[in-house]
Formats: sequence, C-alpha cells, structure tokens
Amino acid sequence: MTTTSAKTENPYLYGWASTDEIREYRRNNKSTKKIDKRVTLKEAVSRRVNQGDYIVFSGMGSVRNPMAAVYEIIRQNIGDLTVAAKGSQHDWQLLAAAGLITKAEIAYGFGDEIRGLCPASRRAVKNGTLEILSEMTNAGFQWRFSAAARGIPFFPSRTALGTDTLHYSGAKVIEDPFSGEKINLLPACYPDVAIIHVHRADKYGNCQIDGNITLDVELAHAAKKVIITAEKIVSDEEVQKRPDLTKIPYFVVDAVVEVPYGSHPNQVPYQYSFDEDQWMEWLKASATDEGVQEYLDQYICSTKDHYEYLEKVGGLRKLRELENIENGTLPHPTVSTRGAIK
Repeated sequence: MTTTSAKTENPYLYGWASTDEIREYRRNNKSTKKIDKRVTLKEAVSRRVNQGDYIVFSGMGSVRNPMAAVYEIIRQNIGDLTVAAKGSQHDWQLLAAAGLITKAEIAYGFGDEIRGLCPASRRAVKNGTLEILSEMTNAGFQWRFSAAARGIPFFPSRTALGTDTLHYSGAKVIEDPFSGEKINLLPACYPDVAIIHVHRADKYGNCQIDGNITLDVELAHAAKKVIITAEKIVSDEEVQKRPDLTKIPYFVVDAVVEVPYGSHPNQVPYQYSFDEDQWMEWLKASATDEGVQEYLDQYICSTKDHYEYLEKVGGLRKLRELENIENGTLPHPTVSTRGAIK
C-alpha cells in the first residue's frame, strides 16, 4: 500500500510512510561517509526545516529541548508545521503561540508540568489556529518511532484496546495470528525533521547524551532529516574515549550546530538548571495573545541569533548562576508557577 492510499483509508494516519519509500529516501539522502556537518543554526534551519513539515523535538517535559532552534524557526517564520507532541512542551507550544505550528498529534502536550497548563496553545485550539489531528499515549508515540527506526510499518500493542484513544490514534485492530485475541497495530511515524539537543557531538554527528535519553535515539533513526544542536562540539578522538556515551551515530545526522545554552530557559542535566526568572516572564506573557507577541518581539524577533538572545536574558552572569544551581553550589529558587503570578 502506498502512503497516499493508506492515508485515504485511515483519516487519523499522520507521519506514516511505506517502508519502501523510506528505504529509497535513505539510499538517496543518507551516507555512511564521515563528512564534516557543522553549519550555523541559521543555515541548519533554513536548509532543513520547510513550510508544512512534520516536526519533532528532543527531550521530555522541559528538559533538554532544542530551544535555540525553536527561536530560529520563529525568526525565519517557517509555518504550517505539524508536531508530534510526544511529551516535550515549551518548544512546540512557543511555535504554536507564534502561529507556526497549526496541526498536532498529541500524547502529553498542553502542560508546563509543575508550572500549570499552557494557555497560549490551549487558546490556539479554541480559536481554530491549531488543529488536533490524533491522540495516543506517550508509550504509543515511543513505539511508533521505534517501528520507524527499525524499518517496520507498525508496532503491535494491546494498551489502547477498549479506549476512545484507540479510535483517534490511527491504529488498526487485527486478530493476533498466534493467540486469536485482538491486538492493535500502531503505525510507524517518520517525521520530516527531528531537532535534537545533546551534550556533546563531533563534527560528523556522533552525539553523546548524559543522563536520560528519552525517545531521542528512536527519533534520530526515524526522522528523514536530523538536526543536532550541541552544547559543545568536541573532537572525534574525545568521542572515541567514551563510546558508551555515544547514543546517536553520525550516519543518521544531517547537520551539527554548536549552541551553548541551547535549551535555555530549560534544563540540560549536569550542565545548567532552569531559568525560573525567564519562565515567570513567559508564564505572565502567555496569559494573553498580546503578551505572547510582546514576549516574542522582545526576546526572539528583535535578536539576530541565540547569542543576542542570551545577552537579553541576563548574559554570562545569569548563565553562570544557572550552572551553579545545577551543580548544587547555589540553592534552587522557587519553581515558577502560574499560581505564583501576582
């Protein structure tokens, strides 16, 4: 079955492609040659994120999200994007608030975790600028990416049977040929582009992640295009000293960008903590459409790149403070929540 005919038959099927189409794409666009893939953030976004793409971001919740790349997408005004909202929040919500994400597949996507629900993305649904395409569980999304990473068209599961979520998930129910019982098949998901923030990468795209890797290994192997933003680009010799930390191999990566503090105002474990002051600014701004626009104008649209953005949010003094909070030499401030807004 072709991708087009499968989508016609299943109205909740998004991000899927036939395995033969994907194999052909990878033969033509991926290489096992070690090529220097370093580019600027502006180049990475302009060359590999296109209007109308299906996009997915690294991390979970508000941890290790590729925020610098999100800001650059906003600067370049690349819109009509579809997102796999599989558990990260502030990245895609900022793009939805900017009117650039117009469609979403949802697992867990509308909360700022302990900070409360995000009113900006919720307003976008209510006013019709953001369409919810399908629903599934976090596990369901991971299994969809796992299937895509393995080059198989679906992942068998029983978790959604008997739920409304199943109906809106794009899955199909069949009879298990071994037991005769019902089983649901979750369709593989091949995003057009995955943007993944990591601790370290070499110039070829070998990526090292400290701590929880969430779904990022599956995303890197599932996506058609992979942009890596890294806190630091290191030599391939340094990467080879600890091969056990290399989670994403170079041959799935298309672009590598060095972006220190590239997840601000969010956390990169063992590097820097959340910027609660900046989070409070966003929580206040996101209460109204006017506030959102003022926030975007002040911190993103009026800055030419991520370095100017970092200067605006407090510069080196603030960044060192966040590092000290993460390493425990400064106490963590009170977490910013919507309930604390005065």
